[in-house]
Amino acid sequence: MDTPLEPQTAVSTLVSRYFRALDERAFETGWTAAFFTEDAAVRAPVGAVRGREAIAAQAEEAVRRFDRTQHMSTDVLVTAAADGATADASWNALMTHLHPDGRIFTVGGRCRAALRRTAGGWRFGDLSITPVWTDGEPPHLPPRA
Repeated sequence: MDTPLEPQTAVSTLVSRYFRALDERAFETGWTAAFFTEDAAVRAPVGAVRGREAIAAQAEEAVRRFDRTQHMSTDVLVTAAADGATADASWNALMTHLHPDGRIFTVGGRCRAALRRTAGGWRFGDLSITPVWTDGEPPHLPPRA
């Protein structure tokens, strides 16, 4: 099956850059604009949020529970719409987290995204992260309101 390489490459790069931003804690003001549409939604083990500000707050709080993280993605599959304005993507992820006391918590997961092509390039409009397996002790999450 022939698929356009440009959306595949661009979306794969977006996924890698997003995971790298989390690991490097590159959380400058407005950092999510490089990855998400303004009305984007994220569903992750730590909760569901909508909008760039909420996504930033959730991601920053989740990553800062750990001393270090390393997120790796593989097998990014992209299906672009015929008009080239939208795409769907899925990939596997291995997410390793180092607790402050040195214990490791690892998650193997699957990610799915709906993307839109914007003036700035491809952006996530909807992103879900679903754990398939875990090893180690997860962080203690605050009770939900």
